[in-house]
Amino acid sequence: MIVALVFIFGAFIGSFLNVVIFLLHRQESFIKGTSKCLFCGHRLMPLDLMPILSYFYLRGHCRYCRQPFSKQYPLVEFFTALIFVLVYLHVFPDPNNSLFSAKNILYLMDYWALAAALIVVFVYDFKYYLILDTVIWPATVLAITVNLFLGYNPLHLLYGAIIGGGFFALQFAISRGRWIGGGDIRLGMLMGVILGWPYILAALFIAYVLGSLISVILILYRKKAWHDKIPFGTFLALSTLITMLYGPALITWYWSLFIF
Repeated sequence: MIVALVFIFGAFIGSFLNVVIFLLHRQESFIKGTSKCLFCGHRLMPLDLMPILSYFYLRGHCRYCRQPFSKQYPLVEFFTALIFVLVYLHVFPDPNNSLFSAKNILYLMDYWALAAALIVVFVYDFKYYLILDTVIWPATVLAITVNLFLGYNPLHLLYGAIIGGGFFALQFAISRGRWIGGGDIRLGMLMGVILGWPYILAALFIAYVLGSLISVILILYRKKAWHDKIPFGTFLALSTLITMLYGPALITWYWSLFIF
């Protein structure tokens, strides 16, 4: 029951993240008012705004002007809901017997907020090849503040930020900005203060493995050429989410490969 409620809550957050991504791209502020179709401007009713369900109920089109909606909307809503459930199960492995302490609830809220920020980074970089400081800096402040409050080792967070940011800063300096942009440096620092030492290393490793595999697949299927740019922030955001949830287990599994 709780998991189902978390999924529904995550779907509504995903719907909100779609609005955030749209407004960030349009460089518009959040203003009060009714939701409207982006094409015809018609006011949207509650049935038009149900996360995931409305897209399929309306067959992916505006009911008033019949213009097609982007598949981004149901995908972001679904995967946000899924990630929120995974985060919840990470914090409360046994929902029936878990201790709902103030610390655990803060931990859950922190991870949900950081996951939401990483989803925005993922989608925005995937669509527009840009990592926004307006997302990175608030998430960085949140990660530092809450992690310190929860008792994380400050040195581990510092090492994580230095390794994450320094790794990309070095590439930026060597390539004079041709390989990566400044957004990758700041995203690396965010990864470091979210994960700390040594999990930042696992996240970087996962990002490069995923980036390499998916790039090769895209090239083989002629969706990309060797010289094309790849939005690497998407892989960094995804690897951070994976490490947040499964970092210790992945590191244990990795080292077990070398133990005979």
